[in-house]
Amino acid sequence: MALDIKTCGMKDEAAIEAALSRGASHVGFISFPRSPRHLEIEAMAALRRLVGSRALVTVVAVDPDDALLDKIVASVSPDWLQLHGHETPERVLEVKQRFSRPVMKAVSIGSAEDVGRVATYLPVADRLLLDAKRPKGSALPGGNGVSFDWRLLDALDDGTLYMLSGGLDAGNVGGALGRRGVTGLDVSSGLESAPGVKDVSLIHRFFDALEAAGQAPAPGKTQERKAS
Repeated sequence: MALDIKTCGMKDEAAIEAALSRGASHVGFISFPRSPRHLEIEAMAALRRLVGSRALVTVVAVDPDDALLDKIVASVSPDWLQLHGHETPERVLEVKQRFSRPVMKAVSIGSAEDVGRVATYLPVADRLLLDAKRPKGSALPGGNGVSFDWRLLDALDDGTLYMLSGGLDAGNVGGALGRRGVTGLDVSSGLESAPGVKDVSLIHRFFDALEAAGQAPAPGKTQERKAS
């Protein structure tokens, strides 16, 4: 089964066109001022028009209030909202109902205890994204260029589906393929020559590594899978 590939933290047309040319199924924009990948809503809206219907657009926000989400939905019209903060299951459900958009919930993994939290989001999130816990001293909840011990995920219940994130790049993506429950990969810092600066050559290298491992990305806008 072809995986969904989400290229996240996209900020410029050349990088987006490169990712789309290689079959990226999702393009992610970041709304978090402390991130080097942050985009103002007007810039997001312009790039969203560039993507058009060629891929699904996700906007990532960290503990956003309704006012921010109102602006994002009205101006960008994303296909998905991604919550990447400390949102509770109740907040995830509230966002889904208020904005009538599927919601992807990121869960930071660094221990068996973190893996145990995943199940609490299964009834409410349309998809789960399992990311590495931020390293000490980092102000960013994601996009830190670090991975976690993927063997921790062996403790997940059978049938738990998720998108894998955290330090993925051309050098290690082969090890992520074929893990039980993985239905997609989320890559950001592994496509960058500097924080927030996407490198077209690294984008192509990442997709080359996927192809070398015998894993072609899902073509175009894919049928979403509920992570439960």
